[in-house]
Amino acid sequence: MASPNDNPAKGPSGNVVLSSSETAQSAPGSSNTEMGKLRSPNQPNTPSPSIPPPPPNGGLVAWMQVVGSWCLMLNCWGIINTYGVFQTYYQTKLLTDRTPSSIAWIGSIQAFLLLFVGALTGPLYDYGYFHHLIAVGSFLMVFGMMMVSLCTQHWQLVLAQGIIVGLGGGCLFVPSIAILPTYFSTRMAFTIGIAGSGSGIGGVIYPILFQELEDDLGFAWATRVIAFVMAATLSVPLAVMRPRLKPSAVRKLFDSAAWTERPYSLFAFGGFFGFIGMYLPLFYVSVFAIEHHTSSRLAFYLLPILNAGSILGRIFPNYVADKTGPLNIFIPTCFSLAILSFAWMAIYDVTGLVVFTIVYGFFSGTFLTLPFSTVVTLSPHMGVVGVRMGMACAIGSLGLLVGTPLAGAILTHGKWHALQAFGGATLLIATVAMSAARISKVGWYLTATA
Repeated sequence: MASPNDNPAKGPSGNVVLSSSETAQSAPGSSNTEMGKLRSPNQPNTPSPSIPPPPPNGGLVAWMQVVGSWCLMLNCWGIINTYGVFQTYYQTKLLTDRTPSSIAWIGSIQAFLLLFVGALTGPLYDYGYFHHLIAVGSFLMVFGMMMVSLCTQHWQLVLAQGIIVGLGGGCLFVPSIAILPTYFSTRMAFTIGIAGSGSGIGGVIYPILFQELEDDLGFAWATRVIAFVMAATLSVPLAVMRPRLKPSAVRKLFDSAAWTERPYSLFAFGGFFGFIGMYLPLFYVSVFAIEHHTSSRLAFYLLPILNAGSILGRIFPNYVADKTGPLNIFIPTCFSLAILSFAWMAIYDVTGLVVFTIVYGFFSGTFLTLPFSTVVTLSPHMGVVGVRMGMACAIGSLGLLVGTPLAGAILTHGKWHALQAFGGATLLIATVAMSAARISKVGWYLTATA
């Protein structure tokens, strides 16, 4: 996602990036140069009428923004985290004549568009089209899911669920993450953690809704009920969210200087491979369970269990990362996901699968959180953080686009072990790349903050 040069930014349930101007405004007595320009020593310590007041850090209006952001996250990322149940249903019932790879393209296109379009809509947010983005995104997501309920062919699902829902999520992504730092400074991490938990909650609620209703009402009505829930929850942001500050500048979409810096280039390279492998269990663990003689009901519940584990993974590692540096947590996170992917090759019993999904979910939540705060530590100054986040998201979206279809192709022509090894290998490459980025940044000192 691209963010305004002087604006805060964050990733889905991730850490926040404060702009230098916001920091100056919210920190009385700051030695920031800009503050020196704003107030001379002989002037009274009163804010200038042209300087926006600091964030309120509380109050009804501010907390309503948290509620609205939580609802946006519930839908734009929550529906991405739900796709595994659709992958399983399509493979076993609706599209049995299609390969796992061709079915996976539906969800990968959806995830790709959420990140990629989210990066491109940043300037629209800067120009003041906040409510326009929410309205268009909400309509596209609900309309797309309604159309999914009518689909019976693969190309229809690509259009409705992949493209239309994906475009809607991309429109909601920037508003969901850009507004909170304008209302909170002293409690930003806490409030953004609350809002970001919506993505994990969505990944729990929507799969359970689909599983319970599909048995009783059928695929069409199960999907429509999800669309109705989406419509209800997406009406909340439209009603309560109010932009507080207008961005001081329109964000850039590209920073060529970033690619001359080895730590950032290695980090982006690692992120691409990490996103290729990280989502494989979210798409395929339920299919794996069914093929290995687990009841279909329990198999569908593995995805909500995984997403429930991710909620904790989005909170506690970030607390540690604030003290040690995000790269120092991101590297063991990638390595843990790689080891778990290889360990998946030896798991067949129900107990093992449940434990695997919980632990993998925890680290996947951390993986989705830390990249955005890591960009901050790898940027020379705050003015380029937004555009570099957008570039990192765009590269990560390419990994999301190709990863699960490639895994599906491997599954078609090979065995489960090949798919699991593919995921482990790509995450291992990500681990090596992140480690190289850290070494390029701070050297071989194990105790250095990075």
